[in-house]
Amino acid sequence: MASSLTLDSLIKAHAQSLGFDAVGIARVPYPSSDPVSSSQAPILNADSSPLPQRLWRRLTHWLEQRFHGTMTWLERDPQRRSDPTKVLSGCQSIIVVGMNYYTDHVADESKQAGRIARYAWGKDYHDLMKTRLKQLEDYLHEQIPEIQTRSYVDTGPIMEKAWAQEAGIGWIGKHTNLVSTDYGSWLLLGEILTTSELEADKPAIDLCESCSLCIQACPTGAIVEPYQLDAERCISYLTIEYRGSLTDIEPELRKKMGNRIFGCDDCLDICPFNINAQPTREPHFQPTPWTLHPQLSQLASLNEEEFRSMTKGSPTRRPKYEGFIRNAEIALQNQTPPPSSPVSFD
Repeated sequence: MASSLTLDSLIKAHAQSLGFDAVGIARVPYPSSDPVSSSQAPILNADSSPLPQRLWRRLTHWLEQRFHGTMTWLERDPQRRSDPTKVLSGCQSIIVVGMNYYTDHVADESKQAGRIARYAWGKDYHDLMKTRLKQLEDYLHEQIPEIQTRSYVDTGPIMEKAWAQEAGIGWIGKHTNLVSTDYGSWLLLGEILTTSELEADKPAIDLCESCSLCIQACPTGAIVEPYQLDAERCISYLTIEYRGSLTDIEPELRKKMGNRIFGCDDCLDICPFNINAQPTREPHFQPTPWTLHPQLSQLASLNEEEFRSMTKGSPTRRPKYEGFIRNAEIALQNQTPPPSSPVSFD
């Protein structure tokens, strides 16, 4: 068993050897305080109360505004989602890892092409990161056999961006996504909850300051105020999570979706901290020909079998066939110029 003085550094070194680009450790207050109801939702690090309590206040305020749309699973037990000790009893630390998915390829800008969010250009990150997190878990159990652990990649009841900030990986920007001084906007996150008391890293400092470029860049005005996102107006939500039909989306929003058929990177692309972004070393994230050059007319005419074959192993399967075709049809409509008004000689 490794000594407690060196265990955190051994964990980080092993995580990096597995291909994780960023790794940090956050301590979990235990036992955490019971949440106190509040009508205010301050910026995450604007007060000194325990992080689970701050997270609960922000989450419940966001839910009360109905900003989560049809994502009803977020309504289930907000206190558990805010407090890791209610997910893993006795949780004392969270190991947060990040993988850089940035590639230096350029998306097709032609009128016939759709746009796909950068994280979905390559293969699905969930399976890759889950496998490597399991390897890191196994390493932890080798070092401390008696500990308990639980790992998640994006799908667990963990507010992972907040814990990534607490672990020093980056900070939550005004667009509500994580920003890193080393990797800009291009990190995918995973975490391991553990009952081991590990040495924590210093939380990251919010460096957004007076910048509001991401808010200005949002095509639909989904960032209703700094650090507050209305998912029902967000193109990522509309093209990935929303299960309604084409006509269920307001005409104004359909028009503003432009040619985006899976996700939206506009608020990420504009961030000044991307200036130092370096291409990923992970071949898993390299784009495929169709994700880099998605031709709208071809995509809109796919049958379900063709869709499943094309999206095998890709995050782009998430909207399901009906949602994907809906997105392509909206993008096609937005590429067609409106009919000109007849000339009047009166």
